[in-house]
Amino acid sequence: MSGTYGQGGEGAPVTTIEDLAGHLASGCKPRAAWRIGTEHEKFGFTLDGHHPLPYESDGPSVRKMLEGLTRFGWEEVLENGKPIALKRDGASVSLEPGGQFELSGAPLETLHQTCAEVNGHLKEVKAVADEIGAGFLGLGFSPKWSLEETPMMPKARYNIMKAYMPKVGTLGHQMMFRSCTVQTNLDFSSEADMVKKLRVSLALQPIATALFANSPFSDGKPNGYLSYRGHIWTDTDNNRTGLLPFAFEDGMGFERYAEWVLDVPMYFVKRGGQFIDASGQSFRDFMEGKLPALPGERPVMSDWEDHLSTIFPEVRLKTFLEMRGADGGPWNRLCALPAFWVGLLYDDAALDEAWQLVKDWTAEERTALREGVTRTALKTPFRNTNVQQIARDALAISRRGLRARGEQNMHGEYETLFLDDLNEMAATGKTAADDLLERYYGRWNQSVEPAFEECAY
Repeated sequence: MSGTYGQGGEGAPVTTIEDLAGHLASGCKPRAAWRIGTEHEKFGFTLDGHHPLPYESDGPSVRKMLEGLTRFGWEEVLENGKPIALKRDGASVSLEPGGQFELSGAPLETLHQTCAEVNGHLKEVKAVADEIGAGFLGLGFSPKWSLEETPMMPKARYNIMKAYMPKVGTLGHQMMFRSCTVQTNLDFSSEADMVKKLRVSLALQPIATALFANSPFSDGKPNGYLSYRGHIWTDTDNNRTGLLPFAFEDGMGFERYAEWVLDVPMYFVKRGGQFIDASGQSFRDFMEGKLPALPGERPVMSDWEDHLSTIFPEVRLKTFLEMRGADGGPWNRLCALPAFWVGLLYDDAALDEAWQLVKDWTAEERTALREGVTRTALKTPFRNTNVQQIARDALAISRRGLRARGEQNMHGEYETLFLDDLNEMAATGKTAADDLLERYYGRWNQSVEPAFEECAY
């Protein structure tokens, strides 16, 4: 969810739907230019007492983490004089509303490079965290802290979102302050390629949710879900979330997506470096100079880019496709998520095979999968089989797709190695969340405190 924004208002006005769709289409790239971007979030906590990291304090804090990381060449991004993000070589570190640390990785060519980036980042984070008495947790949802205990970061856009969320759903604050995800950003070559990849990835997003289910705890006890993070997205704000059934209809393309986004209520407009509350207002009205927050003014392209960043479907289209269906987890699954999707989407034969797997699923079936996997993950029934078998099939396709890419590391290993952990889950039907619950009722003696050691980076 995090992002960094410019001053706002610069550039020529955008006046037509073609302008908006053209921005999305500008992401089309030849295959040789396709890249892999990986994003992952993690919870910071104090080693003493396992409390959430406040933004500022005499003890461990988010600000000390950001400032400490500058020794590794990261440059601070300030908002109202306070560091709220870092940037370096096409990558960034930013903050989610509750202080979750997010790495938005640089666009890289291979999964070997992506995993090296992830490992390097976690090593830097641990070096600073150890010095200040902090740790970082690889789970999809805060296992212990209440909303009231969770601090809010000093980013103005989050004030707008916090006030607006309760008007449109019951779980928006849970999403903002207590959830963590791992995501991957992937490219497309044309409008037709985008549509095919979007449809395949939307249909299979519940399968990813099941494979990466890792959020069975909240408020210090089991919450009845294997992916509670996945569940909270079902009642966050249905105007801007979900599996986009229109994407499977005839006529889908850049313009059709832009039409949908136009009708998603806005959060904000940025002018002069300040966020102006436009929550619930219409970008269509903005295009006509009738936005109540800025009467008489029309949007520029940066306003459209900002608005696109506030849309949260399970797969988000910007100038690339963003896979958004997985819980945060340990370092090996931070590499597995991009591997799963690269294998499915970056090889033509694999993409064709994946489309054959999902093409006759109905909108109702896709929705039922999305809701079902949050509770039962790989054991969720589907037609005459279950998600475990679909996961096996999807992973086999992904493995073939990765092998066809032929990318090897210095040891001669192919990118398929990053799927090994997922293959074991699909073979056994046992997710990380299932394993955590076994520990909770076993040697953890019905306490989540051991998670702060066993699930820490």
